[in-house]
Amino acid sequence: MSAVRRLAWVIGRGGLLGSALERALQHSGVALHVPDERFAWQEPDRLPDQMRRAVTRFAAAASTAGVWEIHWAAGVGTMGSTDESLRVETRALDALLAALDDADLRSGGGRVSFASSAGAIYAGSSDPVIDEFTTERPTTPYAHAKLANERRVHDWAKGSGSALLIARISTLYGVGQASDKQQGLLTHIARCVIRNQPIRIFVPLDTIRDYVAADEAATSVLEALEQVGPGRTTIKIVASEQPATISEILSLFRRIARRSPRIVTSGSPLSNSYVRRVQFRSVVPPLRSRPPMSLLIGISQVLTAERLRYTTAERSAVP
Repeated sequence: MSAVRRLAWVIGRGGLLGSALERALQHSGVALHVPDERFAWQEPDRLPDQMRRAVTRFAAAASTAGVWEIHWAAGVGTMGSTDESLRVETRALDALLAALDDADLRSGGGRVSFASSAGAIYAGSSDPVIDEFTTERPTTPYAHAKLANERRVHDWAKGSGSALLIARISTLYGVGQASDKQQGLLTHIARCVIRNQPIRIFVPLDTIRDYVAADEAATSVLEALEQVGPGRTTIKIVASEQPATISEILSLFRRIARRSPRIVTSGSPLSNSYVRRVQFRSVVPPLRSRPPMSLLIGISQVLTAERLRYTTAERSAVP
């Protein structure tokens, strides 16, 4: 194998953020490492062994690279996850960190990014604007698990001398969001609008969220990681910094689709776990140097992709 200047491994490459990270890395000319087998996230007993084998293969490839980096963009949990389901991700992460120690990757210019959830970690905050100096206020098992895993990676990086970026990401959206996870409000609305189905909203319509496009989030993660020195850890909020209410989101869908979404509002046991108004602003370099993609364009892209998926499925179902 010929030597490469920079080798990157994205864990969670099939997800919204992971796929966006791979696109951004490829665009920058970075060589991508792809494991020989897909991780069996639904079979937690297999995951640790799979992770150890994958690290061994990555270490062999990284031995010829000038710089190696790992991006953890995996996650099997949501705000409503149980402690048991959250342990799957924690076990996989522990296996990764232990295998990295055994693989002798402690030296040689290692860089790591860890994707976390700003919305979960600051869910109980009452600050009008949340930045990296805001005190964490987790309110769910999911948020506590995210914080604990941040600390796991931080402790490992401190001992290994690797550069670490903890990216606390706001509400992520984009084309290709998984349909089997109970998350992704914009994708959920798009699918319901296309099918003319009712849209269940479990929070007040004046609830404010920060929606950041997956490709923009990936670019921000990579730019921030570039500035983290060896042996140092940086926590950065990755957000559009352009908050929008649920009502504004629905209005944009109405404008683009030329159809009024059918809204059904109802309560949820998780409603009290979310702060009503969220506004994020990063004060950690690199600061945002360009305006975010407008939600009008982002929602239009999601609607177009979901309409294509729906019509393709309809055609394939015709005998």
